[in-house]
Amino acid sequence: MRIFAYTYSDPLLEAAPDIESWGWEVEKTYQDFANSSNNRLQLQQLLEDSRRDTPDYLLVRRLNELGNNITNIAANLGKLEAMGITPIALEQGYNASQKIPLSSNDSQADLLKLLNEVQSQQRSDRIRQGHARNRLDTVTPPGKVPYGYRRAKGKYSIDRSTSGIVKDFFENFLLYGSLRGAVRYLAKRYGKKISVTTGRRWLSNPVYRGDTAYCNNEIICNTHTPIISREEAAQIDRLLRRNSRLPRRTASAPRSLAGLVRCKKCQSKMTITRVTIRHKKTEYLYLRPIKCSQNPKCSAISYQEVLEATIKEVCESLMNAVAGIDFPQLDTVKKNIAASIENQHKILETIPNLLKTEILDTQTAKLRTYKIRTEISALEAKLATLPPANLNSIANLVSIPQFWLDLSESERRFYLREFIQEIEIVRDGKKWNIEVIFIF
Repeated sequence: MRIFAYTYSDPLLEAAPDIESWGWEVEKTYQDFANSSNNRLQLQQLLEDSRRDTPDYLLVRRLNELGNNITNIAANLGKLEAMGITPIALEQGYNASQKIPLSSNDSQADLLKLLNEVQSQQRSDRIRQGHARNRLDTVTPPGKVPYGYRRAKGKYSIDRSTSGIVKDFFENFLLYGSLRGAVRYLAKRYGKKISVTTGRRWLSNPVYRGDTAYCNNEIICNTHTPIISREEAAQIDRLLRRNSRLPRRTASAPRSLAGLVRCKKCQSKMTITRVTIRHKKTEYLYLRPIKCSQNPKCSAISYQEVLEATIKEVCESLMNAVAGIDFPQLDTVKKNIAASIENQHKILETIPNLLKTEILDTQTAKLRTYKIRTEISALEAKLATLPPANLNSIANLVSIPQFWLDLSESERRFYLREFIQEIEIVRDGKKWNIEVIFIF
């Protein structure tokens, strides 16, 4: 039994298939790629070779690879049948088990049904090809334009009537680190009501950073004017990662220690309890375990005392924690990523000359440009996840006790969560002390 195989793929829609993974013992493989002329030269070569040296079977992934339209596909199937070759469409189950003459009534009905499916698939592919060509030209994807922008000549353009609201939302989140707080601020200040889910989408939406994202999760950087800077975007990403480690709703809690404290003895998270005295304005705050497994239960501890102990520990230990970071190695990683980005930019600069000398055609040049720009975007995103270059100076400032004196609870919450992963209460009878676990 002799088997040939044929593939046709469009680089705009998919990567080239692996010609070694048919699962059959294939004697020869022919491979075509879509181009502006839509010539299937390898398919014609396959038909010529088959006339001289006829195989028993021809493997394809889908029948629509055998032609540009239904007429071509039917004609090529007829040529194969005339030569006694059985086409097998692996992904469609066509003639997969045995050779059935295409002239039989049952086979004709099955073939017509399959050709209708192929026609529908080809219409879908044409739509996808249109979207893919738009991606190569960095045209905005279809769908609703993000709030704060409008669509102009296929690009995102800032809508001055609404962009200020979005900018204020980001600034509030950067100041206080609370998504729910920023959503409430927007409703109170501008009457713009959005859900927390929408707010979270805004914070992670590449469009507000000047980038365009497509349905295949590929991002092209610097396609339009951003609403937030790269530094602000990196800070937002760090805040989102930090908040994801906290219990639900504690990210917007009014108290700076909310969600950070754990009792080491019973391993329970500690919640903040407010106690008031009747007819008096004075209130007392305590930290108590949520689910204590001990008997007797672990006692509550004064919130203010834990806060003061935490600030003291941060001032004494933060610089040592930051010093433990291998900054030379971190600098090396940053330099390597920056060098890779620069190298990709150099490759990008050579493409116009390759196009001018006709080494690359227009479509290939656009496809190569698109892939390089997505690689640059991925490298820049990786670079943004690394600790900030001024971490030492920030830690030095936060280590000064006077720095904490004039901060509000929300501001303290921001700085504490920037550096602290967890605070553990270590009990020794009625006495206790704290252990601060930094995120580094």
